[in-house]
Amino acid sequence: MPGFVKQALEKGDLMKLYKERPAYQQNDYIGWISQAKMESTKQNRLDQMLSELRRGGVYMKMVHPASANSKSND
Repeated sequence: MPGFVKQALEKGDLMKLYKERPAYQQNDYIGWISQAKMESTKQNRLDQMLSELRRGGVYMKMVHPASANSKSND
């Protein structure tokens, strides 16, 4: 996991929610963020991942009920 992703997850207190996601989702998020060429794109993708983790019930902008969490009503 790239350091900036780990730092963002820890800062946002989202590491637990990230780790609760299936391995394929964890890998998809990291690969998707890391493959961006522009820093602004990396940041946008990181922001999307963090938002989806906070919200729960969504993965890559798709409904994913299995990932719903208690924070999904925020």
